[in-house]
Amino acid sequence: MRMSTRIRSTAMRLLASDFVLQRRRAKGRKQREAQGLEPVVYYFHQVDDPYSFIMAQQLTRFANIASVPIKPFLVSDPTAPFKGDASRFDAWAIADAANIAPFLGETVPVTAGADTPTPPGDSQREAAQAALSPLLDADLSTFTAQAHRVGLALWQHDAMTMPNHQDRAHAATCIAAGDTLRESLGHFQGGTLYFDGEWYWGVDRLPLLLARLIEEGHSQASVDDFDIYAAGSIKPLTVNAAVNRNITLEYFPSLRSPYTAVGHSIIEDLVARSSVTLNLRPVMPMLMRGVTAPQPKQRFILSDSVREARAKGIAFGNFVDPFGEPVRRGFALFPGAMAQGKGMAFIGAYLSAAFAEGIDIDSKRGLQQVVANAGLEWQTTVNHPDNADWQNLLDTNVNAMLQAGLWGVPSFRVSSPDEPDFCCWGQDRIWRVEHELARRST
Repeated sequence: MRMSTRIRSTAMRLLASDFVLQRRRAKGRKQREAQGLEPVVYYFHQVDDPYSFIMAQQLTRFANIASVPIKPFLVSDPTAPFKGDASRFDAWAIADAANIAPFLGETVPVTAGADTPTPPGDSQREAAQAALSPLLDADLSTFTAQAHRVGLALWQHDAMTMPNHQDRAHAATCIAAGDTLRESLGHFQGGTLYFDGEWYWGVDRLPLLLARLIEEGHSQASVDDFDIYAAGSIKPLTVNAAVNRNITLEYFPSLRSPYTAVGHSIIEDLVARSSVTLNLRPVMPMLMRGVTAPQPKQRFILSDSVREARAKGIAFGNFVDPFGEPVRRGFALFPGAMAQGKGMAFIGAYLSAAFAEGIDIDSKRGLQQVVANAGLEWQTTVNHPDNADWQNLLDTNVNAMLQAGLWGVPSFRVSSPDEPDFCCWGQDRIWRVEHELARRST
């Protein structure tokens, strides 16, 4: 293992350890207590963020069982480096929020005559900020009710009262304070919750926050008492038999994505249960194709993926970081594995080696172990003629993913005759992929 790989891998293992998690929680708790504060959850609301719009609508119900006060702050849009692909981020956030909102009993409204939600303009955003800033110290239900009303007007592009100079200045002061606090605590996004050293982004993480509050004695509820889908007008469907053979699932994984590593076995199970036609299309890791990820974002992704893996009972944390040459050497074997009908097994074996088993994928011996774990023979796989075209294959795949409006992994596209393609991104949306497979098969 080269020294650079060893150093990164050691750092990742430490950051993902239970020791660091507990120390981070203890530090957050001590900082709060030093200010004389009782346990409190901070909520960071961005008025033109569709995830914040959905989160605000869930918070009152969540607060009723959490038994911990939730204090809102206003924040601004993340800067471009934190968006990954800034040219696609806003459009994708709107589309993704609109895709999940009906399952949550919410909606991201569209302007009359439009097919999809369109982002609000600067003047509307300023009006929304000015309307909410005076309510930051009110009770949570008052803030969330107004956030809902303002959000509806904002996304529907309804006429809003334009703020005067004083109101605009007050809102700007509140946002600057929210941004400063958010940054000091180590995050960059709206629609986020912070509690004693730990961050939770989006409604998907509310059950995990509740589980922690219960664990630490801050709530008498049960995790079963809060179902984010309980009020939905659409219930998520599950696949219980083979789906229509005309349905195709494209799956875009990467060999260095912790979220892909968390979700891969779940996708394997879904493919097995559904017998869906699978088009496996791996892509180069984001950082190796120029997509930005500042250190705070990388740290959050790592800690969040570890938490998700633990919640799902997936082995995770014994890392050997495959960045750079190890990824290239791994991908150079993929076409040969694919030609032998073992593409998914190879991706799974590599991800397990890199994220769970601590196998040195930076060495020939480690790659031989990966190949064997995938049920393949080494010489047959390494000498397969298809391997010569691995770079062109990955370039074709990433171009297809970008054309679908996506840039991160794991990403998915469901297609079938006479229906528009359905695209989504992230291991958090595998349930949405399953719903789409089931819906199209009925």
